[in-house]
Amino acid sequence: MAHPNRLNSAALDLTPDTATADELKAAMRQLAAGISVLTAGTGDARTGATVTSATALSVEPPTIIVNINLTASVWPTINAERHFCLNILSGEQQAIADRFAGRNGEKGAARYADAEWYELESGAMALKGALASIDCEVEEIIERHTHAIVIGRALKIVTGEGEPLIYHHGRYHALKR
Repeated sequence: MAHPNRLNSAALDLTPDTATADELKAAMRQLAAGISVLTAGTGDARTGATVTSATALSVEPPTIIVNINLTASVWPTINAERHFCLNILSGEQQAIADRFAGRNGEKGAARYADAEWYELESGAMALKGALASIDCEVEEIIERHTHAIVIGRALKIVTGEGEPLIYHHGRYHALKR
């Protein structure tokens, strides 16, 4: 008897090029991902975005990858200034994730309200209480379809402690040990 939760490969349509955007979104909702806030810009031109697609690329040299939608408000700033800070959020920082996702209409520098930030030597804004803040200069940008793959060389890394905020199936969860 087949397990009820296993895919039946005989029933799958394996025809090439049949996947849709909605199917990919549905599939990717199954992947639990850490939540980070990407900060960029200076002064009143500061902006940022909530991201789930960030990961280490290399430890020698310390390098990360972040995927950014080309229509995101943070994209022109990162593309022009070639610098950003990735702030990995704790389970207690969901309101910050919502603000940087623009869920209540906040834009630009207004997204920094109601949280404690400090400026790094580079001018990047790091979030006080983040699990980690990774200050990066852009090493390379690869544009593909709707997104840019941004490769960032870590200049400074500040780490904290706590449990991560994750996103799974369209909702936030605080991961508990």
